[in-house]
Amino acid sequence: MRISLPLQYAGEPKAAVDQVVELEKAGLDTVWVAEAYGYDSPTLMGYLAARTESVRIGAAILPLYTRTPTLIAQTAAGLDYLSDGRAVLGLGASGPQVIEGWHGIPYVKPLTRTREIVEICRKVWAREERLTHDGKIFTLPLPPEQGTGLGKPLKIINHPVRSRVPIYLASLGEKNVELTAEIANGWLPIFFIPEKAGDVWGDALAAGKAKRDPALGELEISAGGMLAIGEGAETKKLLDFTRPMIALYVGGMGAKGKNFYNTLARRYGYEEAADKIQDLYLDGKKDEAAAAVPDEMVELTNLVGPESYVRERVEAFRAAGVTHLNVTPVGDDPVKLIEKVKGWLS
Repeated sequence: MRISLPLQYAGEPKAAVDQVVELEKAGLDTVWVAEAYGYDSPTLMGYLAARTESVRIGAAILPLYTRTPTLIAQTAAGLDYLSDGRAVLGLGASGPQVIEGWHGIPYVKPLTRTREIVEICRKVWAREERLTHDGKIFTLPLPPEQGTGLGKPLKIINHPVRSRVPIYLASLGEKNVELTAEIANGWLPIFFIPEKAGDVWGDALAAGKAKRDPALGELEISAGGMLAIGEGAETKKLLDFTRPMIALYVGGMGAKGKNFYNTLARRYGYEEAADKIQDLYLDGKKDEAAAAVPDEMVELTNLVGPESYVRERVEAFRAAGVTHLNVTPVGDDPVKLIEKVKGWLS
Protein backbone atom coordinates (compact mmCIF):
# COMPACT_ATOMS: atom_id res chain seq x y z
CA MET A 1 0.00 0.00 0.00
CA ARG A 2 1.26 3.47 -0.97
CA ILE A 3 0.33 6.85 0.47
CA SER A 4 -1.13 9.79 -1.42
CA LEU A 5 -2.49 13.26 -0.73
CA PRO A 6 -5.26 15.37 -2.32
CA LEU A 7 -4.08 18.93 -2.97
CA GLN A 8 -6.67 21.30 -1.51
CA TYR A 9 -8.05 23.22 -4.49
CA ALA A 10 -9.94 25.84 -2.51
CA GLY A 11 -6.93 27.07 -0.51
CA GLU A 12 -3.61 28.75 -1.33
CA PRO A 13 -1.98 26.58 -4.04
CA LYS A 14 1.60 27.75 -3.56
CA ALA A 15 1.49 27.02 0.17
CA ALA A 16 -0.02 23.61 -0.56
CA VAL A 17 2.79 22.83 -3.01
CA ASP A 18 5.36 23.90 -0.41
CA GLN A 19 3.85 21.29 1.91
CA VAL A 20 3.98 18.63 -0.82
CA VAL A 21 7.71 19.29 -1.23
CA GLU A 22 8.21 18.53 2.47
CA LEU A 23 5.87 15.53 2.44
CA GLU A 24 7.74 14.07 -0.53
CA LYS A 25 10.81 13.82 1.71
CA ALA A 26 8.67 11.97 4.25
CA GLY A 27 7.70 9.32 1.70
CA LEU A 28 4.59 10.68 -0.01
CA ASP A 29 4.04 8.60 -3.17
CA THR A 30 1.35 10.54 -5.07
CA VAL A 31 -0.27 13.97 -4.98
CA TRP A 32 -3.71 14.42 -6.56
CA VAL A 33 -4.67 17.80 -8.03
CA ALA A 34 -8.38 18.54 -8.32
CA GLU A 35 -10.18 20.76 -10.80
CA ALA A 36 -13.67 22.09 -10.11
CA TYR A 37 -14.44 25.72 -10.93
CA GLY A 38 -11.35 27.32 -9.44
CA TYR A 39 -7.84 27.15 -10.85
CA ASP A 40 -7.22 24.56 -13.53
CA SER A 41 -5.40 21.37 -12.61
CA PRO A 42 -2.64 21.14 -15.30
CA THR A 43 -1.08 24.50 -14.36
CA LEU A 44 -0.61 23.39 -10.75
CA MET A 45 0.57 19.96 -11.89
CA GLY A 46 3.28 21.56 -14.02
CA TYR A 47 4.35 23.67 -11.04
CA LEU A 48 4.50 20.52 -8.92
CA ALA A 49 6.62 18.80 -11.56
CA ALA A 50 9.14 21.63 -11.31
CA ARG A 51 9.18 21.65 -7.51
CA THR A 52 9.36 17.89 -6.82
CA GLU A 53 11.59 14.97 -7.75
CA SER A 54 9.93 11.64 -7.05
CA VAL A 55 6.25 12.02 -6.12
CA ARG A 56 3.72 10.96 -8.74
CA ILE A 57 1.55 13.87 -9.92
CA GLY A 58 -2.06 12.98 -10.65
CA ALA A 59 -5.06 14.88 -11.95
CA ALA A 60 -8.03 14.09 -9.74
CA ILE A 61 -9.93 14.90 -11.67
CA LEU A 62 -9.91 16.43 -15.12
CA PRO A 63 -13.60 16.70 -16.09
CA LEU A 64 -14.24 14.80 -19.30
CA TYR A 65 -16.44 17.45 -20.89
CA THR A 66 -14.00 20.36 -20.61
CA ARG A 67 -11.37 19.36 -23.18
CA THR A 68 -11.12 17.42 -26.39
CA PRO A 69 -9.79 13.86 -26.03
CA THR A 70 -6.60 14.77 -27.89
CA LEU A 71 -5.96 17.80 -25.66
CA ILE A 72 -6.33 15.55 -22.62
CA ALA A 73 -3.78 13.19 -24.16
CA GLN A 74 -1.41 16.05 -25.03
CA THR A 75 -1.66 17.48 -21.51
CA ALA A 76 -0.89 14.13 -19.88
CA ALA A 77 2.01 13.47 -22.27
CA GLY A 78 3.46 16.94 -21.65
CA LEU A 79 3.26 16.56 -17.89
CA ASP A 80 4.76 13.08 -18.12
CA TYR A 81 7.72 14.56 -20.01
CA LEU A 82 8.25 17.45 -17.58
CA SER A 83 8.06 15.12 -14.58
CA ASP A 84 10.23 12.35 -16.08
CA GLY A 85 7.42 9.82 -16.16
CA ARG A 86 5.53 10.72 -12.97
CA ALA A 87 2.17 11.72 -14.44
CA VAL A 88 -1.12 10.04 -13.60
CA LEU A 89 -4.26 10.98 -15.52
CA GLY A 90 -7.33 11.03 -13.32
CA LEU A 91 -10.56 11.54 -15.26
CA GLY A 92 -14.19 11.91 -14.25
CA ALA A 93 -17.53 13.06 -15.59
CA SER A 94 -18.13 15.63 -12.82
CA GLY A 95 -21.85 16.54 -12.76
CA PRO A 96 -24.51 18.52 -14.64
CA GLN A 97 -24.33 21.56 -12.34
CA VAL A 98 -20.65 22.18 -13.08
CA ILE A 99 -20.53 20.95 -16.68
CA GLU A 100 -23.66 22.73 -17.88
CA GLY A 101 -23.53 25.64 -15.44
CA TRP A 102 -19.84 26.53 -15.56
CA HIS A 103 -18.76 25.15 -18.93
CA GLY A 104 -22.01 25.34 -20.90
CA ILE A 105 -21.61 21.82 -22.27
CA PRO A 106 -24.53 19.33 -22.37
CA TYR A 107 -24.05 16.57 -19.81
CA VAL A 108 -24.88 13.58 -22.00
CA LYS A 109 -23.61 10.00 -22.43
CA PRO A 110 -20.93 10.10 -19.70
CA LEU A 111 -20.14 6.38 -19.95
CA THR A 112 -19.67 6.40 -23.71
CA ARG A 113 -17.62 9.58 -23.50
CA THR A 114 -15.39 8.04 -20.82
CA ARG A 115 -14.68 4.92 -22.84
CA GLU A 116 -13.91 6.80 -26.05
CA ILE A 117 -11.63 9.35 -24.37
CA VAL A 118 -9.61 6.57 -22.73
CA GLU A 119 -9.30 4.81 -26.10
CA ILE A 120 -8.20 7.98 -27.89
CA CYS A 121 -5.66 8.92 -25.23
CA ARG A 122 -4.01 5.53 -25.44
CA LYS A 123 -3.88 5.73 -29.24
CA VAL A 124 -2.20 9.14 -29.04
CA TRP A 125 0.44 8.00 -26.55
CA ALA A 126 1.16 4.74 -28.38
CA ARG A 127 1.97 6.72 -31.54
CA GLU A 128 1.67 3.56 -33.62
CA GLU A 129 -0.21 5.22 -36.49
CA ARG A 130 -1.95 8.43 -37.41
CA LEU A 131 -4.91 9.05 -35.16
CA THR A 132 -8.33 7.96 -36.33
CA HIS A 133 -11.40 7.16 -34.29
CA ASP A 134 -14.91 6.21 -35.33
CA GLY A 135 -17.08 6.38 -32.23
CA LYS A 136 -20.56 7.31 -31.15
CA ILE A 137 -19.38 10.67 -29.79
CA PHE A 138 -16.02 11.37 -31.39
CA THR A 139 -15.04 10.90 -35.03
CA LEU A 140 -11.46 11.73 -35.95
CA PRO A 141 -10.82 13.29 -38.38
CA LEU A 142 -14.07 15.23 -38.38
CA PRO A 143 -16.34 14.06 -41.26
CA PRO A 144 -16.41 16.49 -44.23
CA GLU A 145 -20.13 17.14 -43.83
CA GLN A 146 -19.52 18.45 -40.28
CA GLY A 147 -16.72 20.87 -41.14
CA THR A 148 -14.58 22.11 -43.99
CA GLY A 149 -13.61 18.65 -45.19
CA LEU A 150 -9.93 19.52 -44.71
CA GLY A 151 -9.29 17.49 -41.56
CA LYS A 152 -6.66 14.77 -41.86
CA PRO A 153 -5.26 12.07 -39.56
CA LEU A 154 -2.30 13.29 -37.52
CA LYS A 155 0.21 11.84 -35.08
CA ILE A 156 1.49 13.59 -31.96
CA ILE A 157 4.70 15.41 -32.88
CA ASN A 158 6.60 14.52 -29.72
CA HIS A 159 7.52 11.02 -28.65
CA PRO A 160 5.80 10.54 -25.27
CA VAL A 161 7.98 9.34 -22.40
CA ARG A 162 5.55 6.46 -21.83
CA SER A 163 3.19 4.87 -24.28
CA ARG A 164 0.75 4.22 -21.42
CA VAL A 165 0.25 6.98 -18.85
CA PRO A 166 -1.75 5.44 -15.97
CA ILE A 167 -5.43 6.37 -16.14
CA TYR A 168 -7.57 6.50 -13.01
CA LEU A 169 -11.32 7.05 -13.20
CA ALA A 170 -13.48 8.72 -10.56
CA SER A 171 -16.74 6.81 -10.43
CA LEU A 172 -19.56 6.01 -8.00
CA GLY A 173 -22.51 4.52 -9.90
CA GLU A 174 -22.65 0.82 -10.69
CA LYS A 175 -22.21 1.15 -14.46
CA ASN A 176 -19.43 3.70 -14.03
CA VAL A 177 -17.58 1.53 -11.52
CA GLU A 178 -17.98 -1.49 -13.79
CA LEU A 179 -16.46 0.49 -16.66
CA THR A 180 -13.62 1.62 -14.39
CA ALA A 181 -12.79 -1.94 -13.42
CA GLU A 182 -12.81 -2.92 -17.09
CA ILE A 183 -10.65 -0.23 -18.72
CA ALA A 184 -8.80 1.87 -16.12
CA ASN A 185 -5.51 1.41 -14.33
CA GLY A 186 -7.01 2.76 -11.13
CA TRP A 187 -10.17 3.88 -9.37
CA LEU A 188 -10.79 7.12 -7.44
CA PRO A 189 -13.88 6.66 -5.23
CA ILE A 190 -14.95 9.33 -2.74
CA PHE A 191 -16.37 8.81 0.78
CA PHE A 192 -15.06 5.24 0.73
CA ILE A 193 -16.25 3.10 3.65
CA PRO A 194 -14.19 -0.13 3.68
CA GLU A 195 -16.77 -2.12 5.64
CA LYS A 196 -19.55 -1.27 3.16
CA ALA A 197 -17.60 -1.13 -0.11
CA GLY A 198 -18.18 -4.76 -1.01
CA ASP A 199 -21.94 -4.48 -0.62
CA VAL A 200 -22.13 -1.24 -2.60
CA TRP A 201 -19.61 -1.88 -5.39
CA GLY A 202 -18.65 -5.57 -5.21
CA ASP A 203 -20.85 -6.78 -8.07
CA ALA A 204 -19.90 -3.87 -10.34
CA LEU A 205 -16.18 -4.38 -9.72
CA ALA A 206 -16.48 -8.11 -10.39
CA ALA A 207 -18.41 -7.53 -13.63
CA GLY A 208 -15.83 -5.05 -14.88
CA LYS A 209 -12.84 -7.19 -13.93
CA ALA A 210 -14.35 -10.11 -15.83
CA LYS A 211 -13.93 -8.06 -19.05
CA ARG A 212 -10.58 -6.52 -18.09
CA ASP A 213 -7.52 -6.85 -20.33
CA PRO A 214 -4.89 -8.76 -18.28
CA ALA A 215 -2.26 -6.40 -19.68
CA LEU A 216 -3.71 -3.64 -17.47
CA GLY A 217 -2.68 -5.52 -14.33
CA GLU A 218 -4.65 -5.36 -11.11
CA LEU A 219 -7.01 -2.43 -10.56
CA GLU A 220 -5.46 0.09 -8.18
CA ILE A 221 -7.70 1.92 -5.71
CA SER A 222 -6.94 5.30 -4.13
CA ALA A 223 -9.15 6.07 -1.14
CA GLY A 224 -8.97 7.45 2.38
CA GLY A 225 -9.85 10.64 4.23
CA MET A 226 -8.65 12.91 7.00
CA LEU A 227 -5.66 11.51 8.88
CA ALA A 228 -5.18 12.59 12.49
CA ILE A 229 -4.12 11.06 15.79
CA GLY A 230 -5.93 12.27 18.90
CA GLU A 231 -7.95 11.27 21.93
CA GLY A 232 -11.50 11.83 23.19
CA ALA A 233 -12.94 15.29 22.63
CA GLU A 234 -10.00 16.16 20.39
CA THR A 235 -10.98 13.35 18.03
CA LYS A 236 -14.60 14.54 17.84
CA LYS A 237 -13.48 18.09 17.12
CA LEU A 238 -11.24 16.90 14.29
CA LEU A 239 -13.97 14.74 12.76
CA ASP A 240 -16.43 17.62 12.92
CA PHE A 241 -14.18 19.49 10.47
CA THR A 242 -15.23 17.00 7.77
CA ARG A 243 -18.99 17.40 8.28
CA PRO A 244 -19.41 20.56 6.15
CA MET A 245 -17.66 18.94 3.18
CA ILE A 246 -19.78 15.79 3.39
CA ALA A 247 -22.90 17.95 3.68
CA LEU A 248 -21.81 20.00 0.65
CA TYR A 249 -21.50 16.91 -1.52
CA VAL A 250 -24.44 14.90 -0.20
CA GLY A 251 -26.69 17.93 0.08
CA GLY A 252 -25.59 20.47 -2.48
CA MET A 253 -23.67 18.83 -5.32
CA GLY A 254 -26.65 18.23 -7.57
CA ALA A 255 -30.40 18.61 -7.70
CA LYS A 256 -32.76 16.13 -6.10
CA GLY A 257 -32.58 12.87 -7.98
CA LYS A 258 -29.38 14.00 -9.74
CA ASN A 259 -26.91 14.01 -6.87
CA PHE A 260 -24.49 11.07 -7.17
CA TYR A 261 -23.10 11.60 -3.65
CA ASN A 262 -26.57 11.61 -2.13
CA THR A 263 -27.26 8.35 -3.92
CA LEU A 264 -24.05 6.90 -2.49
CA ALA A 265 -25.05 7.87 1.05
CA ARG A 266 -28.38 6.16 0.51
CA ARG A 267 -26.67 3.01 -0.79
CA TYR A 268 -24.54 2.99 2.35
CA GLY A 269 -27.77 2.74 4.33
CA TYR A 270 -28.16 6.39 5.34
CA GLU A 271 -31.39 7.02 3.41
CA GLU A 272 -33.15 9.11 6.04
CA ALA A 273 -30.05 11.18 6.76
CA ALA A 274 -29.40 11.71 3.04
CA ASP A 275 -32.89 13.15 2.57
CA LYS A 276 -32.53 15.39 5.61
CA ILE A 277 -29.08 16.67 4.64
CA GLN A 278 -30.25 17.51 1.12
CA ASP A 279 -33.43 19.26 2.26
CA LEU A 280 -31.55 21.37 4.79
CA TYR A 281 -28.71 22.22 2.43
CA LEU A 282 -30.95 23.22 -0.45
CA ASP A 283 -32.92 25.40 1.99
CA GLY A 284 -29.71 27.25 2.81
CA LYS A 285 -29.36 25.68 6.27
CA LYS A 286 -25.77 24.51 5.77
CA ASP A 287 -24.82 24.27 9.44
CA GLU A 288 -27.87 22.15 10.21
CA ALA A 289 -27.11 19.97 7.18
CA ALA A 290 -23.58 19.39 8.47
CA ALA A 291 -24.93 18.46 11.90
CA ALA A 292 -27.24 15.91 10.24
CA VAL A 293 -24.37 13.89 8.73
CA PRO A 294 -24.38 10.53 10.55
CA ASP A 295 -21.57 10.07 13.08
CA GLU A 296 -20.84 6.63 11.63
CA MET A 297 -20.35 8.04 8.12
CA VAL A 298 -18.01 10.72 9.44
CA GLU A 299 -15.99 8.19 11.41
CA LEU A 300 -15.72 5.43 8.81
CA THR A 301 -14.74 7.68 5.88
CA ASN A 302 -11.77 9.04 7.83
CA LEU A 303 -8.77 7.83 9.83
CA VAL A 304 -9.00 9.82 13.05
CA GLY A 305 -8.53 8.69 16.64
CA PRO A 306 -5.95 7.16 18.97
CA GLU A 307 -2.91 5.72 17.21
CA SER A 308 -4.01 2.11 17.71
CA TYR A 309 -7.42 2.88 16.20
CA VAL A 310 -5.94 4.71 13.21
CA ARG A 311 -3.74 1.70 12.51
CA GLU A 312 -6.88 -0.47 12.56
CA ARG A 313 -8.52 1.87 10.04
CA VAL A 314 -5.48 1.66 7.78
CA GLU A 315 -5.76 -2.13 7.81
CA ALA A 316 -9.50 -1.93 7.10
CA PHE A 317 -8.78 0.10 3.96
CA ARG A 318 -6.06 -2.36 2.96
CA ALA A 319 -8.41 -5.31 3.47
CA ALA A 320 -11.00 -3.61 1.23
CA GLY A 321 -8.50 -3.55 -1.65
CA VAL A 322 -7.18 0.00 -1.32
CA THR A 323 -3.69 0.20 -2.80
CA HIS A 324 -3.12 3.94 -2.29
CA LEU A 325 -4.14 5.35 1.07
CA ASN A 326 -5.28 8.87 0.12
CA VAL A 327 -5.12 11.07 3.21
CA THR A 328 -5.21 14.68 4.36
CA PRO A 329 -2.87 14.88 7.37
CA VAL A 330 -4.07 17.21 10.13
CA GLY A 331 -2.03 18.15 13.18
CA ASP A 332 0.94 20.12 14.41
CA ASP A 333 3.40 18.16 12.26
CA PRO A 334 1.89 16.71 9.04
CA VAL A 335 5.33 15.59 7.84
CA LYS A 336 5.91 13.50 10.95
CA LEU A 337 2.41 12.05 10.61
CA ILE A 338 3.05 10.95 7.03
CA GLU A 339 6.38 9.46 8.09
CA LYS A 340 4.63 7.48 10.80
CA VAL A 341 1.95 6.08 8.48
CA LYS A 342 4.52 5.38 5.77
CA GLY A 343 6.35 3.28 8.33
CA TRP A 344 3.18 1.32 9.06
CA LEU A 345 2.58 0.67 5.38
CA SER A 346 6.07 -0.63 4.77
